[in-house]
Amino acid sequence: MANNPGAKKAIRKIERRTEVNKARRSRVRTFLRKFEDALAAGDAGLAKTAFVEAQSELMRAVSKGVVHKNTGARKVSRLAAQLKKLATAA
Repeated sequence: MANNPGAKKAIRKIERRTEVNKARRSRVRTFLRKFEDALAAGDAGLAKTAFVEAQSELMRAVSKGVVHKNTGARKVSRLAAQLKKLATAA
């Protein structure tokens, strides 16, 4: 257990930051789900707009430090590959 004032303050800060990061991560997942739903529907136009939104949200999470840079890049790359596959199939 934290014993000095600095450690107690650090615990409070970590709790606040954790809540914010949870919300950001949840927001990213929501946008990814919207993209997956658009892919499943087979709507290329809707998938394209969902991809742009998901990419933007992922990169925002990267800039905020919620997701590692390489993880964000990998996810965006895979989303783009799925979008391209849908576009070529249609």
